[in-house]
Amino acid sequence: MKVARIYLRVSTKEQELERQERIIDDTKKSGYYIANVYREKASGAITNRPELQRMISDLQDGDVIIAEKIDRISRLPIDEALELINSIKIKGAKLCIPDVLDLSEISSEASGVTKIVIDSMQDLLLKISLQVAREDYETRRQRQKEGIAIARANGKYKGRKANTQLHKLIIECRSSGKSINKTAELLNCSQATVKKVWAKHKKEIINNK
Repeated sequence: MKVARIYLRVSTKEQELERQERIIDDTKKSGYYIANVYREKASGAITNRPELQRMISDLQDGDVIIAEKIDRISRLPIDEALELINSIKIKGAKLCIPDVLDLSEISSEASGVTKIVIDSMQDLLLKISLQVAREDYETRRQRQKEGIAIARANGKYKGRKANTQLHKLIIECRSSGKSINKTAELLNCSQATVKKVWAKHKKEIINNK
């Protein structure tokens, strides 16, 4: 029996996962038993994604991870991305991503030098896909910065609206003694956001004394 674990991800809480849900039906039609579906709203450029880590922890030998595209799994720098992929391989699992050519069946039937060449080609294709995903992320970030700079120059940029609910939860977590790392993990946000909100909160306390 072919066993699949499906990973769905969008970058922000404002985005929805519905468009990726079709993967579930497509996977069933391909003859897979779906062990679990992992849904995440977090940047692909960070490793401490709770659902991603839970999926890796759940992996069994022979499992297949299915995602819409390789950038759903990772937009990490190449070294970190390869470390993430290796943590999947160690479990005896493999990726099945539409934009990455899968040579595993050919490799399983090959031997000797032919197998070595095929496996090397598979690794190279994966590295290229991971690097492209990272470069796309960096390009988007750069364009965003340029857009903000132009808007500021024209007096039209007012900044992003603060997520007051998130800020409130961060303050509650930190006030209860939870560490920056634990707070970020629980609330699915960056450590930088936790530090910024907590520093502002402490400053406000001091100013109100």
